Amino acid sequence: MRLKAIPSALTALFAATAHAAEGSPASITLDDVSVRASALGALTARQTQPAVDELGGAQAAAQTVMNSWELLGLLPGVQLTETRMGTESGKPSFRGFNGEGYVNGIKVLIDGVPSNVNSGNLRFIDMVFPLELESIEVVKGGADPRYGLHNIGGNVSLATRQGGNYSDARFTYGSFNTREVQVALGRAAEGWTQNYFVARQTSDGYRDHDRSEKYTLAGKWFYTADAGRWTAGLIARTHHLDAEEPGFLTRSELDARRTQSPARNANDGGERSMQQLSAHLDVQLADDLSLRNIVYLNSYLDERRITFSSFPYYNLPRQQRQWDETQTGGLSTLTWRASPQLSLEGGVNVEHQDNEYRRYTYRYSLPTNFAASPAAVLNNDHYTLDNLGGYVQAVIQPTPALRITPAFRVDKFEGENRAMLTGARADLQNYGWIRQPKLNLSYTLDPALELYASWGKTFQILTGAQAPAYLVSGQTAWGPSMNISREVGAKWQPWAGANLGLALWQQNASDEMANLPSVSSFLDLGATRRRGLDFQFSQLIGTRGRIWFYHTLQKATVLSGSAAGMPLAGSEVFSTPRHITQLGAEYQLDERWGVSLQGRAQGDYYIYTQLAPGKYGGYAVADLSARYTWSPQVSVDFQVRNLLDEKYEYVWYDSVFWGAQAQPMFAPAPGRAAYVSLNLKM
Repeated sequence: MRLKAIPSALTALFAATAHAAEGSPASITLDDVSVRASALGALTARQTQPAVDELGGAQAAAQTVMNSWELLGLLPGVQLTETRMGTESGKPSFRGFNGEGYVNGIKVLIDGVPSNVNSGNLRFIDMVFPLELESIEVVKGGADPRYGLHNIGGNVSLATRQGGNYSDARFTYGSFNTREVQVALGRAAEGWTQNYFVARQTSDGYRDHDRSEKYTLAGKWFYTADAGRWTAGLIARTHHLDAEEPGFLTRSELDARRTQSPARNANDGGERSMQQLSAHLDVQLADDLSLRNIVYLNSYLDERRITFSSFPYYNLPRQQRQWDETQTGGLSTLTWRASPQLSLEGGVNVEHQDNEYRRYTYRYSLPTNFAASPAAVLNNDHYTLDNLGGYVQAVIQPTPALRITPAFRVDKFEGENRAMLTGARADLQNYGWIRQPKLNLSYTLDPALELYASWGKTFQILTGAQAPAYLVSGQTAWGPSMNISREVGAKWQPWAGANLGLALWQQNASDEMANLPSVSSFLDLGATRRRGLDFQFSQLIGTRGRIWFYHTLQKATVLSGSAAGMPLAGSEVFSTPRHITQLGAEYQLDERWGVSLQGRAQGDYYIYTQLAPGKYGGYAVADLSARYTWSPQVSVDFQVRNLLDEKYEYVWYDSVFWGAQAQPMFAPAPGRAAYVSLNLKM
């Protein structure tokens, strides 16, 4: 089913923002970030949004990580959920949203292309290796009108390298027999730019039965003509991951040996393939008017074989899951700089998803025999999702000190489910036009001090293959859960080299649904409230060093709702730590040696909505890095992750697969690990 008419209001959506200052006091930028927004008029989020943090490509490239989502842990207030289960390795989140997958509240874009899977999970992030990155940008809160679906708590934009003349390589070897090679090439001449990237990583993993192998290939081809008045390009990227899955441990198994993989999981593992193809056209229509267009195709294929417990329980714990998702879409943005005091922007987006999901269970055996015929087929669904959205925003600067950015966004969804087992058909929930007003205000008291406030509405809709996303027989209607985001803050440069930021924020949801489509599990949490405080401080040490301290206090609370007949009001949203802390120091000792020490901590969290199982999962880890620069072309990085060998785990509460033996289940994080990397620039 396709979206039908576009209301006449959307025909006026092309108008745009642009005149805000290119940065602001106390915005966190780790490493130099080249802002390529655009000669052709497109604006960065930093020009319109108050809460923006960035990680530069050079700092990203110096990190040794098993998964690219781990890089987000370097930025303030970002929670990392480290499941470490083969292809399901983990994810970042922020603003009180967790990484469990029940409410995926973070939008992801890669080179401007929407890059979430249907459920909202952030799996496409791992297509991009660190050496390919130019920057990672995080926008927090609900006041950014550019995106709708999944943009509940904010968005993450990964920009890869474009243009330039370079030949870079990085070769890494380290703990758990980890081997990685990354090669990046760039060429630019006579208006043409070509960028190529290839990477491969293999590792035996921290635990038994934990081996993984993955690769990425990418190419970018762009041409600029007419004195820079138009640019056209094509981007292609493919990624494949093959991984064993060591399985979750009971408490007794964890205490016996945390690196073990139970016998029940001996055949567990998965494969994941992702492709992305996009075409880009930027045109300077006039000196004050520019147009940006993107059309794209995303492909996502995933198979996971997982055994959750040794308890037969109708064979449910032994499952094979298969996803086959295709997304096609486009975005178009028109920007008009009317005057130094007024800029207007408008955009439209459209996306069609054609998806399939199959889920099988297998009879009890040790280990699970996935080669046998399945005991039951729980899902065999073909389902579509269509989204039409648009926005307008204005940047109004009546005085040099005051900036006002009002915005308005609308989204519409349609789709259908076809159950291949029964032939039954069901429409997507009818959400109507979802209206999302937004407003940002900022006032610069002096060049070193800025005060700001923001307010905005975002939304959650139900995704997945079956009910409650689709109106199958007996399913009640459910409207969008509207989130109202509020934030006030200050950014200050109190003295030379110092940046300080403070923000108070709150986000209220009207009727939040904890929805895990992969197991057809959902829970109506009702009204929820997330609130917190972000503190950020960094200080340059002369021209050679920097220290930093970021601290987030947060609490996610259920205000209404019930589960199994028990009221949830006053309970905390599970898997959401009360605090997230990052701190560290880096210093260039001389022309050859540089060192860095950084720490990261997250608090304990409740693992079940009813709170009874208690709190788990807190940790504090430190990483030590050193670089020796042999020449401008050759350097060597030494890195020790989890320097103090902290023992910590991701923990969830299994109230299903162990039957009457419901209990916490543990996924141990890696212990101390050391890596050495050779960097070449030619």
